[in-house]
Parts: sequence; C-alpha cells; structure tokens
Amino acid sequence: MIIFRYIFREVLTSTVAVCTILLMILISGRLVKYLAKVAASTMDFSAMIALLGYRVPSLLELTFPLAFFLALLLCLGRMHADNEISVLNACGVSERRLLGYILLIAGLFAIGVSYLSLILSPLGMQRAEFVAEAQRSRGVFDDVIAKKFYPLRNGDGVIHSDAVSDNQVLSEVFLVLSPLSSATKSAPAIVVSAKEAQQQSTDNNTKKYIVLTEGLRYEGIPGSTNYHITEFEEYGIRLSESPPYEQHVDLESISTSDLMISNEVEHKVALQWRFSLPLMIFVVALLAWPLSRARPRQGQYSKLLPAILLYLFYLVGLNALRGSIESGAVPLWVTLLPMHCILIMLALFLTFRGSLKRYQAYMRSK
Repeated sequence: MIIFRYIFREVLTSTVAVCTILLMILISGRLVKYLAKVAASTMDFSAMIALLGYRVPSLLELTFPLAFFLALLLCLGRMHADNEISVLNACGVSERRLLGYILLIAGLFAIGVSYLSLILSPLGMQRAEFVAEAQRSRGVFDDVIAKKFYPLRNGDGVIHSDAVSDNQVLSEVFLVLSPLSSATKSAPAIVVSAKEAQQQSTDNNTKKYIVLTEGLRYEGIPGSTNYHITEFEEYGIRLSESPPYEQHVDLESISTSDLMISNEVEHKVALQWRFSLPLMIFVVALLAWPLSRARPRQGQYSKLLPAILLYLFYLVGLNALRGSIESGAVPLWVTLLPMHCILIMLALFLTFRGSLKRYQAYMRSK
C-alpha cells in the first residue's frame, strides 16, 4: 500500500501540473477572442468570465488523458532512470504488480474523466449557451454609465450621457457615429446632440435603432467649415443589423441521457465519444508502461517525443473514425472500439515483447 500511495502521489502531482499548463494554453486562445468582444462592447466582462468557467470542463476532458499520459511517462521514466523499479523488483514487487497499481490509478482517474464527459461538460456547455444568448439579446444601452463615453457595438460609434434612467432612457446625449456605420455611408462624419435617447427594435430583435429627441445633427468633414446642421424633434439611427437568432443545439450541450434515447447517427457517435474518453485513460496507461522503459544511456526522456506522436496518432485516428461514421462511410455498429483495440494490442505487444523473446530463446535452446 505504501508503494501504491507513492506512485499515486507522484502521478497525481505531475498530472495536475501538466493539465494546468495545457489548460492555460487552450484558455488563452478563447480569452483573446472574448477580450476582443469585450473591447467591442458586444460582451460583458462578467459574461466572459462565466463563459470561460463553463467551458473549463469540456477543455479538461480533452486535456486530462494527455496530461495523465505525460505524467505516467515522466513518473515511470524517472523511476526507471533512478533504478527504483529495479530495487522494487529485487524486493519482491513484480512488474505485473506495479502494472496493476498503474491500472488501479488509471481507474480512479477514469472515474473523474467519466464525470467530466458524461455530466459536467454537457451541463457547462448548456450554461455557456444560455450566457451567450443573453449577451446577444441584451440592449444597446445596458452597459452605458452616466458621464462616461461608451463605444457602441460593432463599431457603430461612441455615445455619452449625463444621466441614465432605470428604463434605459439617456438624458443630455452626445453621439458620434463611426464612418463605418450604416448611418454614415454617404457622409464623412456625423455628430448628434439630443435631450434624450432610447433604444427601439423590431419584433424579431434583428433591427435595432437609437431614437433621439429634441436635438441637433451636425454633418461634415472635420477641419472644414462646410457643415450641415439639422434641428430635429425626433431622429432615428439604425444600428448595424444583427443576424436573426437560430436555435442551434450543439452536440456538446446535449445531456448524456438525451443522447442515449436518441436514434440519430450524430447523437450515437457523440455518445460513443463520451464513453471513449474514460477508456482512453486505460489505453494510455497501458502504453505508458512499456514506453517509459529506457536503456541506461538513453535517458529518462528519450521516448517522450515518440510517445506524444503515438498519442496524436491515437487521437487523430479516433476523430477520423468518428467523422467517417457520421458521414456514413463506416457503419454505426463499428463504433470507435477498433481504434482503442489497435492501441491496446500495441501496448500489450510492447509490454510482453521481452517475455516473448525469452520464450523464443528458451524454445530454441531445446
């Protein structure tokens, strides 16, 4: 039991470290995308944090098998290089027993990955879709703060107001429209000052307008004295048109129970993929055992690159098989198991290759 706790602690520490690094790399890509939306005022900062948090489980279920694989390679590779495996074998702890410890650790990690892929990840993606839809349907003036300049969405312009009421009515408004907005396609620059402003939209919420009352509209070229000044009682400005919302259900957001009762091919394949992720933990554990062995002069990291390439082959093969089943090129009954079986047979061959060579030498000696 002491040996098991020692190996488990080493693997857990390495897995958490590697998984954190991989997770930060994946999050950084989405963070740049979300920050661009925050800068364009199409997303709240709080909504960005919520979206990142809800997507973490779906990212974890992808990074966890690779992190566990690399952790096993680092841990077992160090134990081989420091002759800890040889000492354990000399003390009566067989390699078969050590492999059993590795598979037991893999079982514990597989339980966590199962919870991520079957329950937590679909729930997080559902919440992420709710947040994204709430951001899409929010009003233009929802984030406007009194006495502060606020950029309108899609680069339509900049607005300033001295006061904002509870029903999103702006008072003493100063508005500068961007030359790229739909309202200034034929005019170099437009500046509007008005007593009040509020948002109006069509029934399907695809066309949005800013309606200003009691103000002046200035149109002209900056630096020139040739300006057109128009006084108005009511003036409407149409903002950039947003596409109509289409209810699109992502496969990642469908609950596992709904996938089980569905008869659609894509849903069946998505269900197989979710069950494949925990199975990958056992497959990479079997692969890591023989790949962590290294000759004395090779070093403990000599097989790290081939192992990573083998994992990429494994992952690409699974995705290719999944795409073939979804397209109908491969029957649904084939499932994703053939790819797992190929890697399992390869792992067993690498594990027992030495025993086979010794058996063949023994048979030839007879």
